[in-house]
Amino acid sequence: MRLIVEGVGHRYGALEVLDGISLTVAEGEIVAVIGPSGCGKSTLLGILGGLLEPSAGRILTDGAPPAGCLNPFTYVFQDFALLPWRSVAGNVAFALEHHRLTAAERERRVAEVLATTGLADFADALPKQLSGGMRQRVGIARALAVTPAVLLLDEPLSALDAQTRELLIEEFLALWPRHRTTAVYVTHNLDEALRLADRVCVLSRRPGRVREIVAVDVPRPERDGARLASLRDRLWRLIQDEARAADRERQPEILDAGDHR
Repeated sequence: MRLIVEGVGHRYGALEVLDGISLTVAEGEIVAVIGPSGCGKSTLLGILGGLLEPSAGRILTDGAPPAGCLNPFTYVFQDFALLPWRSVAGNVAFALEHHRLTAAERERRVAEVLATTGLADFADALPKQLSGGMRQRVGIARALAVTPAVLLLDEPLSALDAQTRELLIEEFLALWPRHRTTAVYVTHNLDEALRLADRVCVLSRRPGRVREIVAVDVPRPERDGARLASLRDRLWRLIQDEARAADRERQPEILDAGDHR
């Protein structure tokens, strides 16, 4: 399913966070969104997923969701958002419990995504028994269990150490060809964006506007540091001055308005 963003803007009271965002994400494409702190990346993701109503513009979709889709838009969060009293299998099954599925179909979906994400041997483990990387695998498995049309990832690897992040990037790249879900991936990490995305959307300092959309024209199996170095330099040149300014800026208080990253 194709995702179309037309002229989206958003305000929290008097504070303008996003302005005139237009972007199309093709079916099966991964688009990473980067920009300075406070530019509205997570706000944009919330609008895409229907958690926030935009102050201006609209979100459209084109095409049918995949067969077996239960939730067209599904999130993977930075903080894993697992239920600590439920097992790995129980956390994955939770995403299915509000849908009209037979017990056999729920069990099939859970077993399938646990197998594809390398979690089958940990089905009975509790989150506290898992490493951070394994907990995030559970979050990814839970998202895939509903066969989403669009996957929305909000800095899913930022809470992990560098070694674990690298392992999950490799596993994500191995997993992706099996599902080919349309995805929007918010991150602060330029290397992460370049390793995973087909294109990178660079937002300006608040109010976030699209500065440039950069195609990552290196085939995924060949994406190493040397091949991506020039693209990384290009992305950094686009955001470095505004990133420094945003780092020095005192963030305004927004009461009851949610995250405005």
